[in-house]
Amino acid sequence: MKALSINEAIKRIPQYLYDSLINQYDHNTVDRIIKGYMASRYTTLRVNLLKTDVLSVMNRLKDERIKFDRVSWSNEALIIKNVDEKQLAKLDIYENGMIYLQSLSSMLPPIILNPKKGKSVLDMASAPGGKTTELASLTNNESQITCLELDPIRFEKLKYNLNKQGATSVIPLLYDGRKYENEEQFDYILLDAPCSGSGTIDVNNKASYISFSEKLVTKSASIQKSMLRNALKLIKKGQTILYSTCSILQRENEDVINEILSENKDVEVVQISFNGMNFLPLLPCKIKGALTICPNELYEGFFVCKLRKK
Repeated sequence: MKALSINEAIKRIPQYLYDSLINQYDHNTVDRIIKGYMASRYTTLRVNLLKTDVLSVMNRLKDERIKFDRVSWSNEALIIKNVDEKQLAKLDIYENGMIYLQSLSSMLPPIILNPKKGKSVLDMASAPGGKTTELASLTNNESQITCLELDPIRFEKLKYNLNKQGATSVIPLLYDGRKYENEEQFDYILLDAPCSGSGTIDVNNKASYISFSEKLVTKSASIQKSMLRNALKLIKKGQTILYSTCSILQRENEDVINEILSENKDVEVVQISFNGMNFLPLLPCKIKGALTICPNELYEGFFVCKLRKK
């Protein structure tokens, strides 16, 4: 089959998305993004430390002649080189919850939040549970993790994954993160907010962009701001909120953060820094200290910003 050209790819994506990218980035950067939309993304996984260890999983993959690469910023993340998700899903290590198929970009927010054991954590929009179970794995089930999900069907998927991954420290609640109240404030909050998905577009998969629209971006930004405002009520003073989206549009990222900062003088952006960060394919970001990740064959487009309530 003939490979798609950039111009052909541009014709496939929604006009509003392309116009937004052109307004936000220079032409060379937009070309980079479109190439990312055209790329075939490798399957990636996270080793679940609640049930196994990295060496055991690597040995199991070697037994199956499955090739993989390590990731500079995570000991638990593996890039699978020669099989797809369907083949991995047949393995016992998948069935037993020893691995979780998850995009590399999606693994970053819990790592950047870096919650300490014994502390209280809130995951405000948690289904299907990839980041929630990662938080449980990172803290060895030794933190009190509350996770919220509004949609009943997605909530069932969340509970299934929590059980499969052995995340016993997590309390799942069927609740809207915009309206959730709690007398006890949290030490850490992860808000991986609902978004337009502009970072996850695949020009070869119409389902990834068929519902994208200006209306969706506007609605998403409104929900994001409401959730972030509530997060500020729920976080303890001096503690951290990690805000992320799988969007690369300023309206859902920098504009949301800047509006919240303008409303709250007691909130500051914390510079993101961790080992291996220099290997990330970054896009220009208008919030100093935050990250915008460019989609490519390894990463989905993503935005991550760390906030502290003074």
